[in-house]
Amino acid sequence: MFGLIAAVAFALPAANAVAAMTPESLAGVTLVNADKAKELQGKGGVMVDTRVANEYAEAHIKGAISVPYKEKSAKAADFDASQDSFDLSKLPADKNAVVIMYCNAGECWKSYKASAVDAKAGYKKIHWFRGGFPEWKGKGYPTE
Repeated sequence: MFGLIAAVAFALPAANAVAAMTPESLAGVTLVNADKAKELQGKGGVMVDTRVANEYAEAHIKGAISVPYKEKSAKAADFDASQDSFDLSKLPADKNAVVIMYCNAGECWKSYKASAVDAKAGYKKIHWFRGGFPEWKGKGYPTE
């Protein structure tokens, strides 16, 4: 009996540690899949990798720029962006430019948060690639 109680006690924190999935939509932002992200990039859209620098250095979508989203805020739709850091100056100066944000799929909040911050900063054509790098690689699209 004690073994069962101990097993449950140790399992509960692990169950709670499962990453919360990002929402499936974001006001002012267009949700895209890998095919659409590739199409937009092919037409001149700027692909932005919001992952940490070492993940970008290891591999990223070919042609993407690295603009890490440094998050300290909660992984929640109502996150407090003032707790985070994101360098908007690395994005195009033209707020009508097509920008595609990505990170490591639905459990990664960096691209969600970066997309929200961009929309709030006045960018009009933000595309959130929720499936991110894993979906891109799964399609066999170019990486570097």
